[in-house]
Amino acid sequence: MLFRFDEFVLDTDRRELRRGTNTVAVEPQVFDVLEFLIRAREKVVSRDELMTEVWHGRIVSEATLSSRVNAARTAIGDNGEQQRLIRTLPRKGVRFVGEVTEDTGRPIPPTVTGLASATLPATADPEGLSIAVLPFTNMSADPEQDYFGDGIAEEIITALSRCSGLFVIARNSSFTYKNKPVDIREVGRTLGVNYVLEGSVRRAGERLRIIAQLIDARSGAHLWADKFDGDRSDVFDLQDRITERAVAAIEPTLRIAEIERRKHSRPNAPDAYDLLLRAYGFEHDFTPASMSAALDCLHQALAIDPAYAPAMAAAAYCHAQRHFQGWISPDDAHRSEGLTLAHRAIERMPNDPQILWMAAFAIWNLAEPQSAKDAAIELFSRSLAINPNSATALALAGWIETMRGQQQAGRALLDRARRLNPLDPHGWFVSGALAIAAIIDENYPEAINWADKALLQNRRFAVALRALAVALVKTGAHERAAQVVEELLTIEPELTVSAFFARIPVPVESMAKTYADALKAAGLPE
Repeated sequence: MLFRFDEFVLDTDRRELRRGTNTVAVEPQVFDVLEFLIRAREKVVSRDELMTEVWHGRIVSEATLSSRVNAARTAIGDNGEQQRLIRTLPRKGVRFVGEVTEDTGRPIPPTVTGLASATLPATADPEGLSIAVLPFTNMSADPEQDYFGDGIAEEIITALSRCSGLFVIARNSSFTYKNKPVDIREVGRTLGVNYVLEGSVRRAGERLRIIAQLIDARSGAHLWADKFDGDRSDVFDLQDRITERAVAAIEPTLRIAEIERRKHSRPNAPDAYDLLLRAYGFEHDFTPASMSAALDCLHQALAIDPAYAPAMAAAAYCHAQRHFQGWISPDDAHRSEGLTLAHRAIERMPNDPQILWMAAFAIWNLAEPQSAKDAAIELFSRSLAINPNSATALALAGWIETMRGQQQAGRALLDRARRLNPLDPHGWFVSGALAIAAIIDENYPEAINWADKALLQNRRFAVALRALAVALVKTGAHERAAQVVEELLTIEPELTVSAFFARIPVPVESMAKTYADALKAAGLPE
């Protein structure tokens, strides 16, 4: 069903809110609130009715309910003052008052046998990131688990659609395979996707076990799999947890798979997207030479397509990483180039979550003075509002909050990043940020523990080396601290205490003094 109102279309089959040709990102519960209000627009909807329809009878706080209604207003360009489309009637409830037209003329979804010749949604670039999520198979005798498995698949489709650069097949196409034996390679060819997610639901007593697996539809290789266990009485929380974990793991897994594939099939004349993926691969290697190579690829991509916002944001992000590592030239040209690229990327794609967090990280690291860095906080918030399941965005936002002295907020973001993607290949960044938080809290043994974990994954991570040296001095381990500083100087030979603070201002005064005193004591030149 399509509901048309104002400048918007609410597509209930694809669970999409569109404004013109653009998709507006909304959280699943916000979408449900909006859909229910539109369907019930002839009457005032009470608080109890909302809880029944959207939260399935679960009791939620007034604050939670109000936040979802306000988010629905924001998504459709309304607000609590104007109430053009969603009106609150005190002590009565909420009503959708906009003029709505309904369109039921959507083509009937094709059957599985007719898929190959049927008209399907526009397929993805055959060389790009594209995925279909199949309905989860009910492996138990309980037919109620059909609905639960379908719900998981729908939530994952919605959440994956928020990931940058990922083409996700709509539910009405992928669900034609429900209760049918499938060949994953044939699914990939028919739906025009390179990756497929499938899963199963099994009930044992009051316990549920859900298994999900990500498959390369071209080779049939399994790229990722996980299992989730939970109590049947708490199915909605379990559904949310599965969705969060699956999406947080799937997004980076797909990008790494594409990067590896491109290494073995490099075209003679690469396009901008291919160069972007090559840059991601170099950036993952995290060496001075690889970061320079990443920037070279991104400059080539922008020469091919000067308006290519993903390459702009990635280049700004690379400049920021080189900045905090000390892999820079002394002329500071990287600052201006990185900031220019970050702002241009935001202008071109202001609602792309990956571009927002990359630009935010660049602005925080490269902007001067301190007041100019505040824009990064808002950009991280916007990115996470669009895609709350990005472990990378959570980790970077948590690091920034920690550096600002907001340890509680920072730890919450970092802990969520670790929980969503415990096997994140960039988990060393989270561990390094947690080491900084422990130093601010003056818990130096914990700081050593986190710094060691970070360095176990990435021995070149200067943030963790600096934190480790500081924490070792504070615990009296001066000899090992001196060894760490020697290692740090192999990464950045010209590093001094004054050069460090000139490049990376530390907003928390107590932390700045701790770092300055401890790094001097460990042997870093003034």
